[in-house]
Amino acid sequence: MSEPYAPDVDARLRAEAAQVIARYPDPRSALLPLLHLVQSADGYVAPRGIALCAELLDLSRAEVSAVATFYTQYKRHPNGEYTVGVCTNALCAVLGGDLIYERLSDHLGVGHDETTPDGRITLERVECNAACDYAPVVMVNWEFFDNQTPASATALVDALAAGEAVAPTRGAATVGTFREISHLLAGFEDGRVDEGVGAGEASLRGLRLAREAAGDGARPAGDGQTGRPGTADQQSQPGAAPLTAADAEPPVGTAGSSAERTPTTDADVSARPRQDEAKGNVQ
Repeated sequence: MSEPYAPDVDARLRAEAAQVIARYPDPRSALLPLLHLVQSADGYVAPRGIALCAELLDLSRAEVSAVATFYTQYKRHPNGEYTVGVCTNALCAVLGGDLIYERLSDHLGVGHDETTPDGRITLERVECNAACDYAPVVMVNWEFFDNQTPASATALVDALAAGEAVAPTRGAATVGTFREISHLLAGFEDGRVDEGVGAGEASLRGLRLAREAAGDGARPAGDGQTGRPGTADQQSQPGAAPLTAADAEPPVGTAGSSAERTPTTDADVSARPRQDEAKGNVQ
């Protein structure tokens, strides 16, 4: 049996869990946010978190564990302060996602779902970050870092390891810790909803063209909701800038949306390390 929560932590979790459960007509429907809640306390879904969820929702521990092991956002072993997820799905892979992942894995000395010895960074190979118009994309605790290269991604993880604040391309002004974001995903606002840019220029281009075609071109170019500007000037933010000519290695792709880039040549593709499926690297 795992060690129980300290009395003050247990009281806080139960009080917040009651708020979550009250949102649902059937208490068991609150399981997903409750798993985020206990994860915010332990840094992963620990056995005592499983036990608490089961008790509060009148479920068996096996039922709770079955859900916790299904979704990749729930960690069943201690996670780093920052989860760095590199998209290696089709478009990101073609534009350099595989190379970025391999470079970070070598640089950090960890593989998929492994954490650096200092507990700062957990590296993941992600199937899709849902941002194909900015490929290749890296996410840190589910905040976007667009148009990445091996050099910019390495600089990003170095900044995280050094305890420096990093600014995502879109979203909040800085990246919260894994525990802070888990608490947010449990349904507790952090007061940062209006920070940063809600959507980027490349994502909004089709929407704007459709409005212009319909004769509704008077609406401001923004994120479609708040009118905030796009991200044309965000390439200078930490962790988001592409390589320059002064860098030691050539960039993967070019700046801007993937739709605007010059297609990669056969020579470019053959020059990159190929993923060895026989080694079980395909996620």
